Amino acid sequence: MAIMFQRIIPARIQLGVLFIAFCFQILTASGAQKVEALPEGSGALINHSLMLVQRLEALLAHGNSSDVALRVQTLHSDEVKVFQAHSLVLSLQSEVFEGLLQHRNASGLILRETADCATVFDKFIRYLYCGEITVLLEQAIPLHKLASKYRVSALQEGLSHYMTQHLASDSPQGHVVSWYDYAMHIGDVGLRDSCLQYLSWNLSSVFQSGEWRAVSDDLLLSLLQRSDLILQSELELFGALESWIGHNQPGGTTIESALRSVRYAMIPPGQLFHLQKQSPVLLKYHESVRDLLFMAFQFHSASPLQFAKYFDVNCSLFTPRNYLSPAWGSPWLINNPTRDDRSTSFQTQLGPSSHDSAKKIMWNALFSPRWLPVSLRPVYTAEHGAMQAVRAEEGRPRIIVTPATSSVDFAGVSFQKTVIVAARQQGKLVVRHVFNFHQSTEESGDFLAQADLQRRDSEYLIEGAMHLHIVIKSIYHSLIKAKK
Repeated sequence: MAIMFQRIIPARIQLGVLFIAFCFQILTASGAQKVEALPEGSGALINHSLMLVQRLEALLAHGNSSDVALRVQTLHSDEVKVFQAHSLVLSLQSEVFEGLLQHRNASGLILRETADCATVFDKFIRYLYCGEITVLLEQAIPLHKLASKYRVSALQEGLSHYMTQHLASDSPQGHVVSWYDYAMHIGDVGLRDSCLQYLSWNLSSVFQSGEWRAVSDDLLLSLLQRSDLILQSELELFGALESWIGHNQPGGTTIESALRSVRYAMIPPGQLFHLQKQSPVLLKYHESVRDLLFMAFQFHSASPLQFAKYFDVNCSLFTPRNYLSPAWGSPWLINNPTRDDRSTSFQTQLGPSSHDSAKKIMWNALFSPRWLPVSLRPVYTAEHGAMQAVRAEEGRPRIIVTPATSSVDFAGVSFQKTVIVAARQQGKLVVRHVFNFHQSTEESGDFLAQADLQRRDSEYLIEGAMHLHIVIKSIYHSLIKAKK
């Protein structure tokens, strides 16, 4: 070990001296410089950092003073790329490279990479020299693999952030599912959850894309368990599931688990009868879901109060998701939302049971762009004889959703209100936020708390308008248990 350090350390010191001398030459020889004023008495800052980065990029491009050749071999291929590099730069940026360089027996390093990683290796090595990188959607995963392999943590974090911010970007085959699978493989919880949330909130769009077919068995089952899915109806979900099964031909266990995750009680009985007779998947796997279908038909045929006496209605089969069809809520477009308070009214069914679907409830919704808590509201002061002035920015957006009337039919039913906020990201209309609040609160306390609606180019506005969709989810509860 001592002999090895005697051989390596002088070389690294020599390279370090050359590197410092090279940087000094850049700073002294250049006529262009950036001078920044500092507080009085502390002098002026002369900044040549941009030029230094440019010279480092040229150093890599021309291979000047290179002391190590990186031979990047593509696995299962004869393709080899050679990069003339510098040990000091590689060692400073990556402890993995530092270890490889300490144990090398020749003037070069042989690096074996998969085809996708080899393709972007030039971008990766340039980042080590310049600290910047241009990323395309299809390059995010291979670049992240290289950053992970060589332990370049800053690039790892930067790429993870890039992926979470570009879930809505358009790509021919889609990319969110592959990013989710990759996040699961490497254990990136933040990226995994971001991908899963995006898919859940924009599921109807995913159904229409080629990406739906790429969904894995595990991801499919994870999605089907969620109550925050945003889609037109449970029937739409069943149709997409049937299409997925037909394309992917999964094992029987996966099909049965998926079919048992459908919330059949949320499908009107007429459509359920049709599915039983027309759906090839249900015809084949009818026995696997016979009990659920029977329960759903019972749910639709009896009074919810009577049904709740004998069956547990607090399970997922009777829990609605975020359905966008008119029976469950209404869209609301608010032009110039910062101008003044707005209100709207809409009608929903009392509940998904056939016993309640014909009963209608009127709802009133109020949006205030600058609502003030009591503690911040202006008060009259006798001393000055005037109201205290309140700045507009001290208020915050507020939305309240209340039923217009009350009825005995509400017994055994509570209402969860969901306000969906759409936005345009990378030119695509997507769900930006989802706010949930219950009957007891009537409003969402944190509604758009961080949003800047004053700016016309706000990410919450589309051509100066705010696009909302209010969903009312009826939740049944057991009131009385039958005596045994």
